[in-house]
Amino acid sequence: MAKMTKSVAKGKQVEVEKKSIFSPASIRTFVDEVKVEFTKIVWPDKKTTISLTGVVVVFSILASIYLGSVDLILGKIIDTVLR
Repeated sequence: MAKMTKSVAKGKQVEVEKKSIFSPASIRTFVDEVKVEFTKIVWPDKKTTISLTGVVVVFSILASIYLGSVDLILGKIIDTVLR
């Protein structure tokens, strides 16, 4: 491992080892922490998931219809002005 010096109060310096973030130990620690965090997740039930998915799909369809209409109208206006 690479050594580096670290300044401490009153001008003293201490040598510390610089650890790689890609070492097997740090990767294992990360994976263990992720597993712990996953146990804290509260997943919605199937009914909630389906209803919220429906809301997203309907909103996406409405947004695409609105944006398509605005694009068509502005395209016609610009085409009329340029002729």
